[in-house]
Amino acid sequence: MPNNKCKNRGNKNKEVTMTPPNEKDTPIQDYEDDEMEEMQEADLKKLIRTLRSSQKQILELQKSLMDKIENLSRENEILRRNQNETKQLVQQETVIVTEVKNSIDQMKNTIESLTNRMGEAEERISDLEDREQERIQSDQRKEEEIRNLKHIVRNLQDTIKKTNIQVLGVPEGMEREKGLEGLFSEILAENFPGLEKDREILVQEAHRTPNKHDQKRSSPQHVVIKLSTVKHKEKILKCAREKCQITLRGSPIRLTADFSSETLQARREWRDIAQELREKNCQPRILYPAKLSFVNEGEIKTFHSKQKLKEFVTTRPALQKMLKDVLHTETQKHGHQYERR
Repeated sequence: MPNNKCKNRGNKNKEVTMTPPNEKDTPIQDYEDDEMEEMQEADLKKLIRTLRSSQKQILELQKSLMDKIENLSRENEILRRNQNETKQLVQQETVIVTEVKNSIDQMKNTIESLTNRMGEAEERISDLEDREQERIQSDQRKEEEIRNLKHIVRNLQDTIKKTNIQVLGVPEGMEREKGLEGLFSEILAENFPGLEKDREILVQEAHRTPNKHDQKRSSPQHVVIKLSTVKHKEKILKCAREKCQITLRGSPIRLTADFSSETLQARREWRDIAQELREKNCQPRILYPAKLSFVNEGEIKTFHSKQKLKEFVTTRPALQKMLKDVLHTETQKHGHQYERR
């Protein structure tokens, strides 16, 4: 039996020596062989149980540590991947920032180029505006010159026709017997017996006006009588105004001054106003070349244009009321003419 016990003890000692040591294990004291033999079997079993429990704890601790190490490894891998992804994102962002900077530089260059082109365009526009202004001024000067030339031509025509009298309403063919000069003498004898005997009234020329506008018109062409002096022309026209009704062989005719077409048109523009004033006994007259003269409040007023007349009537309520309708009609006519242009 003692031999078996020794063998068992030897075996137990062997088990103890086979357990691997660890830094965190409970410290095991090395017993000498003689002391081990003196220990009781219960204490040895207790020690073995303690050792086995410690070994189990060590294994669990080792497993826990391995799990933690594995988790840390996974976390490190995730961190490494995140770092790589972050690096990639940073690189992509760097590329994007570089591209944006390049785009901004290109936009700056484009804007600078556009600014320069706009500056050039503004200079060209300014030059064109200057040229247009010069053209407008040149056109205005030309228009003014044309108006002046027309005025000169009109004055020349009126000067040439200064001694002329137009006879309206003489049937064509009536002059075959006596000629136009004979017809004019007949008119004077029929309407102004005193003037017919005036030997100083001499007819220098007589003719019918050419029909330039309407070749199919039914009214006869006017007869133009050129006298020797303006004095005789004015004397005959004054007598015609006083007599009002002029006839030739019983048929009504008219005697008027002979003017250029421009002067006649300007004088016609006063016609409606002069008629209204005549009905109100304001004694209107159309003076050469195209001025309106009439009596208002005991004074003779003369106007070269309708605008001056409109300005004047605003200061005379009675006259304004008298000419309100005719001036309004004239304004509408000018408005329609402007719209057609």
